[in-house]
Amino acid sequence: MHHSPSLSELLQQETELQLPRFSHDAAWQLGSLLRTLAAAQQAAVAIEVYAYGQQLFGCAMAGTSVDNLHWIARKRNSVLRFGHSSLYLGEYQRDKGHEFELQPHIDASQYCAHGGSFPLRLHGGGLIGAVTVSGLPQREDHQLVISALRQLLAGS
Repeated sequence: MHHSPSLSELLQQETELQLPRFSHDAAWQLGSLLRTLAAAQQAAVAIEVYAYGQQLFGCAMAGTSVDNLHWIARKRNSVLRFGHSSLYLGEYQRDKGHEFELQPHIDASQYCAHGGSFPLRLHGGGLIGAVTVSGLPQREDHQLVISALRQLLAGS
């Protein structure tokens, strides 16, 4: 899990992992799948599936703290504002020699570009939300989300 995906790989994931449809039941499936994958790794993570302007699934596993919920909100806000995964946003700025949170138009108390939040986007439609994990190193948070989305799509 130490592989750092390139910017093009991260954009490819966003194209590949668009959803044919998304409902409250699908949010529950995705969140439950994330929890199952995290438990199998004995990972202490908080999980959120946010779509249509509201939290549709939330879970804080043993070993997490309120800090994880703050990280989730900041990562989610970044995805919803900029339309890309939080890992992509951070890597893109680092590639340009900048730090995302230090940009003048960014309030670092509301936004961050640490991996773990991924856009929920419908095929042929727009951005409807974000799925977010917090508790592992950022690339592992991101990979957990990618794994769950791939499994969800394989089953749909």
